[in-house]
Amino acid sequence: MASPREPRSDASLDVAELVEQHTGLLYGLARRLAGCPADAEDLVQRTFLAAQVHGEQLRDFGKVRGWLCTILRNEFLKMVRKRRRDSMVSLETLGEAASAATVDEEIDAEAVQQAVDGLPADFRVPVVLYYFQEMSYREIAEELDVPIGTVMSRLSRGKAQLRSRLQALNPGPPTRLVARTG
Repeated sequence: MASPREPRSDASLDVAELVEQHTGLLYGLARRLAGCPADAEDLVQRTFLAAQVHGEQLRDFGKVRGWLCTILRNEFLKMVRKRRRDSMVSLETLGEAASAATVDEEIDAEAVQQAVDGLPADFRVPVVLYYFQEMSYREIAEELDVPIGTVMSRLSRGKAQLRSRLQALNPGPPTRLVARTG
């Protein structure tokens, strides 16, 4: 019998097909969550490894996309928790933060990515799923296994934090985040 970390020999999932069909989607999601291409690639690889190892857990092959996104989200949260444990730093060692943008610069995609990266994971995941993966509130609630009201609350708080971060990068008229109906 294979150990939990070894690929199953009787796997009913065609991992090569999963990779071919879902790499773009997963990489886009991972890039938005992690903010770093190298971390995104690692997350996608860990997602496909976990899918191969735990393929028997997928009951409905029609929901493979959501299943893979859930695995990726869980891998991302593991990475965040590990980094928090590994990055305990004394406040005395921290220097003065540099300004990310000057008054005359417009907020660009990199600034938005930095602002998203700065959100706590509880807010970042729903924001990324809603705005960048274009999932509805209901889909996000199902994906995260939380009530729809929690999704709405986290999106609202995440948008407020994003607005504040973007405003700090670009003083002037308030930054407006446009909401979709969903």
